[in-house]
Amino acid sequence: QVQLVESGGGLVQAGGSLRLSCAASGRISSINTMGWYRQGPGKQRELVAVITSGGSTNYADSVKGRFTISRDEAKNTVYLQMISLKPEDTAVFYCNGHGVNSWGRGYDYWGQGTQVTVSS
Repeated sequence: QVQLVESGGGLVQAGGSLRLSCAASGRISSINTMGWYRQGPGKQRELVAVITSGGSTNYADSVKGRFTISRDEAKNTVYLQMISLKPEDTAVFYCNGHGVNSWGRGYDYWGQGTQVTVSS
């Protein structure tokens, strides 16, 4: 099992910045990709950014140039640096850990979520 604990959410004005953290513990070696997802009010959960074990990253078009995902392997922590925040970024942000077992079946671990609210 893997446990993911997010922190760093809060209330910020439009144009402001926040950094989210996701601390992983447990069978971390079973995780290939770490990522951030978000779910806004009345919306489905969507991918924000992912980072592979090799350090490759991918971002949703809506956050490219504003959000940066990174990882500190020594601390088993993944970060999401967010700048130039917009009211439409308001959402619960979830940390995700994704792995693939020896049969090729994928599995996911989720954190409890952290609220990000951007005021206009």
